[in-house]
Amino acid sequence: MAEVVGAAILRDGRVLAARRTFPAEAAGRWEFPGGKVEAGETPDAALVREIAEELGCTIEVASWLPERVAIGQRHVLSVALARLVDGEPEPQPHEHDAVRWLGADELDEVDWLDPDRPFLVGLRDALG
Repeated sequence: MAEVVGAAILRDGRVLAARRTFPAEAAGRWEFPGGKVEAGETPDAALVREIAEELGCTIEVASWLPERVAIGQRHVLSVALARLVDGEPEPQPHEHDAVRWLGADELDEVDWLDPDRPFLVGLRDALG
């Protein structure tokens, strides 16, 4: 299975969520930003690259949540806890139409994509 990575970017007790614009069946739903790991790339390097492309900022991967979730028959999703590197600008979405910082008590206010939902339990713990 091809590996897909997502970033739970944490700051001040909140996590960054990004709203999809495509494909049509995912448009308007929220996810942890990220993407596919390319050949010869580590998951950490792929996530740093994807966040730079999607949000125009640099992250540092702290740790990986233990879950791995299938996305259809060909992909598996892993999500890392990460933080913005000091001095980085506010994330600006290039492939999403909105981003939002959510506290633990706000995670249920957005319509998460199904593969991202299993990570919310571990994320709540990380947010305290």
